[in-house]
Amino acid sequence: MADLDDLREGSKFNTDIAVQNQAFHIKGASHLGWGMKDRLTRIFNAKTGKSVMLAFDHGFIMGPTSGLERIDLTITPLMEYADCLMCSRGILQTSVPANINKPICLRADAGSTILTELNDNVVIDIEDAVRMNVSAMAVMLAIGDPKMEAKTVANLYHAANQGAKYGIPVMGVTAVGKEMARDARYFGLASRVAAENGANIVKTYYCDGFSNVVAACPVPVVIAGGKKLPELEALDLCYRAINDGAAGVDMGRNVFQSESPIAMIQAVHAVVHEGLDPHKAFELFNDLKK
Repeated sequence: MADLDDLREGSKFNTDIAVQNQAFHIKGASHLGWGMKDRLTRIFNAKTGKSVMLAFDHGFIMGPTSGLERIDLTITPLMEYADCLMCSRGILQTSVPANINKPICLRADAGSTILTELNDNVVIDIEDAVRMNVSAMAVMLAIGDPKMEAKTVANLYHAANQGAKYGIPVMGVTAVGKEMARDARYFGLASRVAAENGANIVKTYYCDGFSNVVAACPVPVVIAGGKKLPELEALDLCYRAINDGAAGVDMGRNVFQSESPIAMIQAVHAVVHEGLDPHKAFELFNDLKK
């Protein structure tokens, strides 16, 4: 047991030194089995090592929120431009065309909504993920929540065990409650805890000092888009995150609530995979919008 009376904050992140002993293009995956590597390669582009994930799993806690009222009308047209789709099993079964041929990151926990206390969730049966041929499972991790931390860590641990058995990667998604600080110390701790408990990918939020968060996490980190921002600000967020070491973005509202979602996801793709700076990406967005 660690001595909590001598808890020293990490400082030697060496963000200027590349990850050592990596024999595979995806961080932390060198020693995984073929099935795991194959599924991760579906998500992360083999040439860039990065991914544009389109998240539209919001309905499992929010219901038909703005932009997700009709998945068939608002989300289906965006799917061809994403590297990976993140959704719940109900939406996957009812609203995602089986011939879309995109990797799926399945929302693998559920239980509570915005009407009650969030994160009081259970993990779905691994057989559901196997039956639907998904490329990853996403599980929420509520680090710092006195009521839900232990339960969500157990959920992640269980999902990682089952995923390892069947060759399905797990993405740990860091939750941010009202009492949780949105800074590098918190996100660094949450991301590392997710990886330490078996997550193969971590989804967290961008913050000052984000390069330290990435450096201390031994698996790929993708950023959440969070609340809707003006398009230029959202593109700038993507650019800074990628420059600070993120392996991609998992965006929802900043895409499907955009004034031109198809133009926006293509602009995000250009930032992530081509390194386009925010202003040029915004010009691209405006050109495509026309």
